[in-house]
Parts: sequence; C-alpha cells; structure tokens
Amino acid sequence: MTTLSAAVTEARNRFSEAGLPDAAIEARLLIGGLLKLTSTEVFTGGDRVLTEDELARISNAVERRLKREPVHRILGSREFHGVDLLISKETLEPRPDTEILVDSVLPYLRQIVAAKGAARLLDLGTGTGAIILALLKESPETQGIGSDISEDALKTAAENAARLGLSERFEAIRSDWFENISGRFDIIVSNPPYIRSDVIPVLEPEVRDFDPSAALDGGPDGLAAYRAIAADAGNFLEKDGVIGVEIGFDQKETVAAIFRSAGFKLAQAKCDYGDNDRVLVFTVKEA
Repeated sequence: MTTLSAAVTEARNRFSEAGLPDAAIEARLLIGGLLKLTSTEVFTGGDRVLTEDELARISNAVERRLKREPVHRILGSREFHGVDLLISKETLEPRPDTEILVDSVLPYLRQIVAAKGAARLLDLGTGTGAIILALLKESPETQGIGSDISEDALKTAAENAARLGLSERFEAIRSDWFENISGRFDIIVSNPPYIRSDVIPVLEPEVRDFDPSAALDGGPDGLAAYRAIAADAGNFLEKDGVIGVEIGFDQKETVAAIFRSAGFKLAQAKCDYGDNDRVLVFTVKEA
C-alpha cells in the first residue's frame, strides 16, 4: 500500500534527481491537482492510502513532467487572477506576470464605466481568455470580444467564459488582429507574441516544446505584433480609450516608440515581479 505522503516524496525525489527546480513544490502541486486536493489537504492527508487508479494517474503524470511538460499543462488548467482557467494545446499558459496587465488596465476601466455606465473591451490574441475574462469578472457593466487566429484557443476561451458565468458578456471571434473586428472599444488589451524568432530554439523546454509557437514568435525582432496593433488600433479605439500591452523585458523603449509614431502617448509603464518592464498603457494623443 502506498500513502499520499510516500507518493509525494517519490515524485519529489525523481524531480530532484532530474534537476527540475522546485521539486518539492511541483510534486505537491501535481499530485494535489490530480487528486483535487488543496495544498493543506496534501500536507494533512499524508496517511491516506492511494488506490491503484490514483497511483497509475500519478505515475503517468510524473513521467510527463520528467519529459519537461509543465505541471499546469498536465493538470489541464491554471489559476489566474483568482479563477481557474482551462488550458489547451494552442493556448499560452497564463502566467502571474500577465496579471499585472489586468491590474494596470482595471483602474482605467472603472473610470470609463463610472463616466459612461458601460464599457467595451477587445482582447487581441486572447488565448485562454485570461486577460479579458479577468476584467469582465471585475466589471459587470462591461462587455468584450476575445479574438484569436486559433479555433482551439477560441473554443477554450469560450468554455472558460461559460465556466465563469460570463458567456452573455463575452464573444469569441476568429481574427488576424483587427481583420474581422468591427466597431469601437473603450479598452484594447493584448499579450502578443514578442519573443525574437532566433531566441525560441534556446528557450526552456517547458516553453519551447509546449507553448504554441504562434503565441511566442514575434518575428525577427520580436516587434511584429506591436506594429500590427499600433497601425490599426486608432480605427477601433474610442477617442478617450486605452491600450494595454504586455512586453518583453527589454522592449519598453522600442514598443513605446512604435505606438508614439502611430498617434498614442505612453500613460503608464509597470514592472513585473522580477522588476523587469512588463506592461505599457497608452492613450490617444490629444490633437
């Protein structure tokens, strides 16, 4: 008979031997997630005897992690801004740093709702829907569109909206940036692909081999998506609207210059938890 404590210890040891960082945390997170247990329940329920089915599922998951598949991809979901989001093959795994984009845009959204009574959002390259669904959750007066070129991503975003009770205020549209978008929006947000093409082959296996390349590859200089967004955003943004984008750690000046040349001014810049530049917020330049 194998107990929960023994299974966690074995997984931790195997992860540690394989050189995986945070082996103890990942072992608890993986096994707890598989068994639908909180971290506290994993700690306090160590004497629980696992069934053969549970042991088989744990063994399979441990082998997948040893092949560098991320824990949350194995579990099929990840927490983001207080909600659990499904992840699929063609969606980027939501990261904590992206919550900074949500928190940066939220005060502007609340100001707009206070002034107008409602707001419209557009999330370009929505993936799981993480950004826009977090904003809709915080602002009941807001409606929004999440666009993506991936049908798999749009299906996942729509399913996440349904799970959160947000389907009536969220629409998923297949679009290459603004191609199939119409109307104007109070806020446009995006976490676009921003990694240089030549950097992708040397990324950690968890990112390189499991995150979709379309959500990573920003072209030769990593800036292709920002040029596309900045070039057309003025045609879709209200005159008092706001654009919020996530950026790479070394892209603040270049991305700001791209948006300035397209008629926007930098209103705010925020760093991530590692003190790297991560979010830029733009408004329309006054005539």
